[in-house]
Amino acid sequence: MLAGTMNRLPAQATPKLRVALAGNPNAGKTSIFNALTGARQHVANYPGVTVEKRTGRCELGDDSAEITDLPGTYSLSAYSPEERVAERELSTLPDVVVVVADSTQLKRNLVLLTQVMLAGANVVLCLNMADEARAAGQSIDVAQMERLLGFPVVETVGHKGHGLAELREAITRAVRSPSSRHKVVLGDELELALSAVRAALPDAAKGPGSAWRGVRLLVGDEGHTKRVAALTGGQRAIDEARRQRRLLESNTGRDISVFVAERCFGFVDGLLAEVQTRAPGQGGHELTDRIDRVVVHPLIGLPLFALVMFTIFWLTFTLGEVPMGWIEAGTRSLGEQVSALWPHGSDSPLRSLLVDGVIGGVGGVLVFLPNIVLLFLGLAFLEDTGYLARAAFLTDRVMHRFGLHGKSFIPMLTGFGCSVPGVLATRTLENERDRLTTMLVLPLMSCGARLPIWLLLIPAFFSPPWRAPVLWLVYSVGVLLALSLALLLRKTVLRGEDAPFVMELPVYRLPTLRSLALKMIERAGQYLGKAGTTILAISILLWAAMTFPKPAVYRVDAEVQAAAARAAPHRLTHTEIEARRAAERLEYSLAGRTGRALEPLFAPLGFDWRIVTAMIGAFGAKEVFVAQLGIVYSISAGGGAGEGLRAKLARDYSPLVGLSTMLFLLVATPCMATVAVTRKESGHWRWALLQFFGLTAIAYVLSLLVYQLGRLVT
Repeated sequence: MLAGTMNRLPAQATPKLRVALAGNPNAGKTSIFNALTGARQHVANYPGVTVEKRTGRCELGDDSAEITDLPGTYSLSAYSPEERVAERELSTLPDVVVVVADSTQLKRNLVLLTQVMLAGANVVLCLNMADEARAAGQSIDVAQMERLLGFPVVETVGHKGHGLAELREAITRAVRSPSSRHKVVLGDELELALSAVRAALPDAAKGPGSAWRGVRLLVGDEGHTKRVAALTGGQRAIDEARRQRRLLESNTGRDISVFVAERCFGFVDGLLAEVQTRAPGQGGHELTDRIDRVVVHPLIGLPLFALVMFTIFWLTFTLGEVPMGWIEAGTRSLGEQVSALWPHGSDSPLRSLLVDGVIGGVGGVLVFLPNIVLLFLGLAFLEDTGYLARAAFLTDRVMHRFGLHGKSFIPMLTGFGCSVPGVLATRTLENERDRLTTMLVLPLMSCGARLPIWLLLIPAFFSPPWRAPVLWLVYSVGVLLALSLALLLRKTVLRGEDAPFVMELPVYRLPTLRSLALKMIERAGQYLGKAGTTILAISILLWAAMTFPKPAVYRVDAEVQAAAARAAPHRLTHTEIEARRAAERLEYSLAGRTGRALEPLFAPLGFDWRIVTAMIGAFGAKEVFVAQLGIVYSISAGGGAGEGLRAKLARDYSPLVGLSTMLFLLVATPCMATVAVTRKESGHWRWALLQFFGLTAIAYVLSLLVYQLGRLVT
């Protein structure tokens, strides 16, 4: 499923070599990928999952290689979507697998290396962030490490481009002389057990990677067990693995998974003891530790984070206001130019389609692009510096009580500005259930598009002393509903074991302009590519529903003729006549008729056909609700229209109806942009439809209870 494209790979000259980059999160793998591939990158999703796939092209002497940036993962244990994807990609054995390790955290990073080696890959080890390791007083005997491992080892500083030539040369060397003698030493007990399991494997499962298959059978991995069981003679290997597991656990007194992990860490410890030295009294994290004393402080941390996010939002909307004005002006000018192709006052359906449907629909998407770019620039800066990991750590305890992940806080906070970038921001979540839960409840955050609705309805139905409390109540109800619904989802539809919150706090680093620019371009492309086409299609459908069919005659014209015949002193102005015609066209259209047809269904909530019709338009964009009510009430968009509309709403509806309407609009029918992006990000229409109809059903029940109970007590 295509998720977005950034400088597509040329169609010609298929690369000869396949190279995969594997590594822990925050090891600088993406910096290496960017340095190797430059702008020749392709961004998509792995088939069937929402995990992002990056590929790019790199020239290696006379050869051309396709580089795949695998998802950052701590292991190949296949518990998370990222681990399953990484293991699946490595099972196809690319020509070379470059394991990128953080030189300042080698003990943890090299555990993944042991698993890649067991998988039978042709490996190159890239010791990234070598400058930080040297600054911390650490040195690595690279030559000795190569001799012990049996494959190329290179030191790099990815974000500065240091060591890239040596890395390219090492990949070429690995291609020409694949290593066949490297071996992970796991101790006699485990080695004997593995040998017995590997010997029992059917011929189809032997060969490269059989050591890793044996390890996974030993620990009882469900996926590997099913795959081996499907092979002729596979049950023999499964039975042998079960026997060896019982024997190992009996002899060692340890759970098999713990025992295997200890052996892997033991191999890493032994390797580092041979090649790593540290200068006495040196430490690499003094500055980071000093900053963290403030940043993750239990009392100061959260208020400081709130201030940082407020600053980013303030900058996002303040700096974005000018380019948003340019886009709005450009869209308006384009619409006027296209409209000028027809005579003034023309009722051409083609003109209306182009101006109102196409230009209006796409313009409504483009206008948010500056905010998207600025917001993701700020988030990318926080992510690359290492601060975003601290924010997730601070909020995890609260979020976890509601079935959410600590990292869910950032997308939900973003949703107060706009749900679309909030859904896109769920890509920072590694676990698929956390990602889906967060994006499904995100529309409950009262976005900026709803603010015009609150500014219309609250003054219409509530006196000045009550307006601020009601507005605060609207936002608070959205947050409480989101958290409650998230808990319900994790107990029902998305139930399963909570993903372990492995919170790594990387050292603080200053991000490069290149990295920030690439992320901005990528996210902007995703926003336009994902939402644009779907929104355009839905905009045209909504335009058609609000335009057709058209009445053959207008009641207001008959009134004007009758008034003229009576020589009535107070005649309607041209603007008033056009407004009345617009209201009649809307009432006669498919959307208007739908509003009339749905009126009995929504009457128990206190809504009449006018409110229902306006809500249909609000599916396109929430703020359209205000404009639709204005058309229904035959109020022009000129000066004083807002006050007139408030007065008529106060005349026709009670405050209870106003409260019911606000509650429904807060919860129900996410806008079409949110539905479109949810469908793209989740990879399935079922999640987008669950979000749309599920939230609408909840909104109906809540508004029904509020309105009916309110009638009983008033």
